[in-house]
Amino acid sequence: MNVLVLNCGSSTVKFQLIATDLGIIERNEDKRLASGYVERVGGEAIITLNAEGRDEQRLTESLRDMRAAVDFIIRWATSEGAGISGVKSIADIHAIGHRVVHGGERFTHSVLITDEVLRGIEDCVELAPLHNPANIKGIQAARHLFGPGLPQVAVFDTAFHQTLPEKAYLYAIPYQFYRRYKVRRYGFHGTSHRYVAYRYRQLRNITREQTNIITLHLGNGCSAAAIRGGDSIDTSMGMTPLEGLVMGTRSGDIDPAIIDYLAIKEGLTIHQIESLLNKQSGLIGISGLTNDMRELMEEAHENNDRRARLAIEIFSYRARKYIGSYLAAMGGADAIVFTGGIGENSPEVRSLICDGLQWMGLELDGERNAKCTNGCEGLISTESSRLAAYTIPTDEELLIARDTVRSVQGAPQRY
Repeated sequence: MNVLVLNCGSSTVKFQLIATDLGIIERNEDKRLASGYVERVGGEAIITLNAEGRDEQRLTESLRDMRAAVDFIIRWATSEGAGISGVKSIADIHAIGHRVVHGGERFTHSVLITDEVLRGIEDCVELAPLHNPANIKGIQAARHLFGPGLPQVAVFDTAFHQTLPEKAYLYAIPYQFYRRYKVRRYGFHGTSHRYVAYRYRQLRNITREQTNIITLHLGNGCSAAAIRGGDSIDTSMGMTPLEGLVMGTRSGDIDPAIIDYLAIKEGLTIHQIESLLNKQSGLIGISGLTNDMRELMEEAHENNDRRARLAIEIFSYRARKYIGSYLAAMGGADAIVFTGGIGENSPEVRSLICDGLQWMGLELDGERNAKCTNGCEGLISTESSRLAAYTIPTDEELLIARDTVRSVQGAPQRY
């Protein structure tokens, strides 16, 4: 089955075309046929295209909306020029899997998209006003272009964290706000945390029930998850992705009273402060330079920039604090797993985060850690380390494709 995976943002579309079915999934022989990224939808879009065995293409095209962007992707993927194996016409795309950011409390697993499901996703718009509308536009665009007969599946970022207990997901505010408006911790990056937990147990040859780990998804967006017995029991992002770790442009945890204080001192509205916390804080807010960890590392090493070093230190310190709190909440864990752009590719950040955890039994292997970049998967701690550390590249698109196949064929979903 050829599955088109779509991740639609407000002005972007990421896509992958993956060949997979239940038998292939069992043998871990899924095949990535093509991938790409469309930026600046709504104007002169910048498009990056990759097909298996071919050189990357970069081009521009006037794409007025999400429907035009998805139509372009389909026309390219089915063209003779793309040369994608087994894909010659629109009929060779058998299903579509959509990343949907917020499923609220309603969606605890990936589901086939029906009119009722689409209404449910629309009901979650107020919980994710920046993300769900774009996801809905992608679903509607695919429906228009493929017709109602092609199965489409929604895979939710929040679903994996629906196993959080009340003590972890409720905030200590008047309970009526949960009952009225469902104000609670939902958590995000669930597909990534779920995938690396799956890969960890594959590497260790253990069962889901034996999987007791802390996963750190570190990229421009960052989150941690405590996974006990294969279930997420706590996670750092909250009702929105703003809570938790320091991120590229997001502040993470702050004293809520700061919001009112800044509103008075700076004459800002609540909306302006929320934008400041989401888009002007985190690494870029502290450093005043960039939200790119690689550039901060260069500034710190080459120019000894104080604020670049400070941003890196705060980023690492906050992550280390979350590891400690989750070890306490879980009663101990077997491993810490790093993923995401920073987690997978920055040995120095991994080392800074793990520094000071030796008393917990974590001992990084310097050579293994230094070598583990660019898609490396495996153990980065010493063999004798009581608390192990792994680097596992995430693959959310593969998991979306697999969930799509399972949903279409009515097979049990594996969380």
